[in-house]
Amino acid sequence: MSTGARRVVITGIGVSTPLGIGNKLFWENLIAGEVAIRKISAFDPTGFVCQIAAEVPAFKISDYVPKSYRKATKVMARDIELAVVAADEAFRDAGIQSRAYIEKPSFSSKRFGCNIGAGLINTELNELTTAMHAARGDGNDENRLHLQRWGREGMNQLTPLWLLKYLPNMLACHVTIIHGLTGPSNTITCADASSHLAIGEALRTIQRGNADMAICGGADSRVNHMGLMRQGLLQRLTTTCNHIPQTAVKPFDSDASGAAIGEGAGLLILEELEHAQARGAKIYAELRGFAASQDAYKVTEPDPSGHSYGMAIKKALKDANVDPDQVDLLVPHGLGIAAFDAAEFAGLRSAFGDDLKRPAM
Repeated sequence: MSTGARRVVITGIGVSTPLGIGNKLFWENLIAGEVAIRKISAFDPTGFVCQIAAEVPAFKISDYVPKSYRKATKVMARDIELAVVAADEAFRDAGIQSRAYIEKPSFSSKRFGCNIGAGLINTELNELTTAMHAARGDGNDENRLHLQRWGREGMNQLTPLWLLKYLPNMLACHVTIIHGLTGPSNTITCADASSHLAIGEALRTIQRGNADMAICGGADSRVNHMGLMRQGLLQRLTTTCNHIPQTAVKPFDSDASGAAIGEGAGLLILEELEHAQARGAKIYAELRGFAASQDAYKVTEPDPSGHSYGMAIKKALKDANVDPDQVDLLVPHGLGIAAFDAAEFAGLRSAFGDDLKRPAM
């Protein structure tokens, strides 16, 4: 932990996951060994090489926003909804009365930040196909998309606010508007690392004294046609286990055949220690160190040496002033993709050496 930096703790947890909405249900299902990967129900996956995914249980987004904000849910893509649900859970868990619940919150809105990692939000096919149909050619040319017709007729099939459903920064936008947060805010889109980077930025914001509290984490949904196709073309998905979805993904296993897509959101309330103590908040843990690294090896696969992965761990331990032998638990990424798992394991070994056998993983 940087010398002189303010101490930062976690005082709220909010999740919307395939294992359940709310941290209590999520935790109960997690420790019970439940697996949420099943045949896709959001759409007909017939024709795709992988037909399984982890889907968040059904919910009504109107239950997680104030009555005055329900019209805005019409311009919320799935990713945004997941983030809004997780934010509501996090605020309630932290015991913080935001503008979503009372007219005049006790905290300073300018001292409450928001950092949410987002993925590539996929558009709903029924919206695009209607517009593209209007922009087709005639006769023998009917299977071609004509840009002039797209501009003149196709785009008119889309609602004026259509684009607002699919901008990555709209996750943080809706969360901050709903809860009345006007502190430092940012959106990070960096694939699977987005959520961790968002948490790290929120940590630094509070340590520097630019905020007292922040909601941070990420949300993403790949359970859609484009998300499934994209990962399939990258050859990252298991294609041999459609009939046994609950045992399909095998992280760090010699029999691993690939990953499965999913969706979910996880948001934390970070708070400066003395600020949390002053309001009598429950404290889950202290966030002691953070670091990030990247190797620019290839867009589609990691550096087999895991160098950047190990470097990030070493720097995080140094930032926290913690030695490797003080670490009791490691939570790896574990995609179940051979190349990624091997690189991750190499990075862990470079950081912990032979001591890697000791902590739980």
